[in-house]
Parts: sequence; structure tokens; C-alpha cells
Amino acid sequence: MTTTDTLTEGLPVTTDVTDVTDLAEAPAAAAPSDLPVLTQLDVLESEAMLVIREITAELERPVLLFSGGKDSVVMLHVAAKAFWPAPVPFPVLHVDTGHNFPEVLAYRDSTVERLGLRLEVAGVQDWIDDGRLRERADGTRNPLQTRPLLDAITRNRFDGVFGGGRRDEEKARAKERVVSLRDDFGQWDPKNQRPELWNLFNPRHRPGEHVRVFPLSNWTELDVWRYVEQEGIELPGLYYAHEREVFERDGMLLAVGPHSHPRAGEVPRTRRVRYRTVGDMSCTGAVESDAASVADVVAEVAASTLTERGATRADDRISEAAMEDRKKEGYF
Repeated sequence: MTTTDTLTEGLPVTTDVTDVTDLAEAPAAAAPSDLPVLTQLDVLESEAMLVIREITAELERPVLLFSGGKDSVVMLHVAAKAFWPAPVPFPVLHVDTGHNFPEVLAYRDSTVERLGLRLEVAGVQDWIDDGRLRERADGTRNPLQTRPLLDAITRNRFDGVFGGGRRDEEKARAKERVVSLRDDFGQWDPKNQRPELWNLFNPRHRPGEHVRVFPLSNWTELDVWRYVEQEGIELPGLYYAHEREVFERDGMLLAVGPHSHPRAGEVPRTRRVRYRTVGDMSCTGAVESDAASVADVVAEVAASTLTERGATRADDRISEAAMEDRKKEGYF
């Protein structure tokens, strides 16, 4: 009797002994290279879901800023996937300047109805009507959004506000974290930013303070459009090429409408344009384009050398630090 026979004597036989030649012919275990590979969009989506879930779990009354623009649409889409099949567990907030594109407002309302969300609207016009704000000399209202936004946050006791800011959107974003603390006046201090190591986010705040949260912090404009294409997300039609009556002012093509009128020497013309970003009709410029589909827009954005805000937003041209100055005051 061999040593092996001694060791196995008396033990129950459970399987047949496989011949060595059979082992050689058996398929090898899946190598790491055979496993599914996450794409860049998969990683970005997973990170955004992580941020939304973690912050929602830690805060009492979060809210998501939703204007109907592409960034907020993508952020809401990610939030809906993060909590599916449960509904999105927080309301959405829109700061309505009164100068919005009608197509965008219609899209906002239909999306809220489709997802069964509660919509909170902070109206700039209400503040103008009761004298708390005054119209600007240039007729634009984007810079007037700060006080109605802060009022809505205080009135509803929101302790966290999700926004669609991206890393390539504006220079001040480079100084901001995924979770950004705001003091009890709603103001932002670029020097008071918490470290965020290993995807650990700290939304702690004192009574009266709140945090702004940016799940799309590591996304670019191209990432957003590639994600829209991948997910088949519907967007307002003005993001795609269409015929519109516009006039040129300060190198931008502004739409002719109830809140934007040509001045002397500014001749309206019908051109084929689309919008890269959605803001007020009075300060958001269009770009000439034939990109009529998502695939066309992806190709166009990939070839562009200009950021969307720098090329099409008049309110960002006030100074080199225009956006940072407004963020310090409480603007999103």
C-alpha cells in the first residue's frame, strides 16, 4: 500500500479521479483581460452615482438644481438610475429669471411630470416686482439669480444642493471640490475647501450653512454629449441645428425674442444655429452649425477649441473673474 492509499483509506469517494490529460484539455480560467472592461463613461457615471447616493444618505433635505439644460438633464438622469426602481428621493429647484427659452421651460415641466418630481421655482421676477431686486441696465438677469436662490435654500431648509458644474466649464471650477461648503450667508470661500481623498466626501456643516455638490465634477462637455448619445437622452430641440432669427452683438449671435431686441445697427438675419449652453435669451449666444443629431454634435464638440461658456455667455465676459466673484456671493 502506498502512502497515498494510506491517507485515503476509509474516506468516502465523492467524485471520480480525472485523468491528467483531461485537465490539460479543460478550458483555462478567465484571464483578467477577458473580464468586462469599464469605459470612461462607465467610470464617470459610477462616480456620479456614488456622490449622489452618499450625499443623499448623509443629508436631511437635499435638492437638485434643474433648469432643463443638458448638464442638469444628465445629472437628473444619473440620479434616477442611482435610485431605480425607487423614485428620486429629493425635489428639483429651478431659479427662473423670466428670460428663459420657452422650449427649455416646456422640457423642464414635461420631465418633472414624467418622473413624478416635486418642482420648486425661485422666480427673479417676484423679487423685481416687490422691489427686492432691480433690473440691470444691460437688461440681463443671470447675475440676479443669487438672492432668489439663497432665499429658496433658506425657506425650504435645503442643506445640500446638487449642481451640474463640470471641470472644463469655467476657470473658478478648478478651485472647487465635489462637495463645496457655503457659510450661513450662502457665500463660498475658495480657501476653505476640504480635502477629498479616496472618494471620501465630507458634507458636514453647521446650522445655517449648506453644501453645494457637483456629481459631474470630472466630466467635460464632450463626456456629457457622449453620455447623451449612449443613454439616448432627450434634450430640448435648441441644442440641435435649426433655423432662428438672430442678430450679432459683441461677437455673439443672440436670438430675436421678447427679452432680446436688436439695437441700432444690429440687423436680424435668419441663420442655421444651435445652442451649446442654455441660459437667458438676453445673454446666451448661439453658434452657426449644421449639427442636427447627437452624433453630429459629438463630432462638432470634439473638434471645438472654445469652451461653451467663454464662447456663448455674455455674463461671463464682464471680467476675468466674473464667475468666481458671483460664486463668492452665493451664485451657483
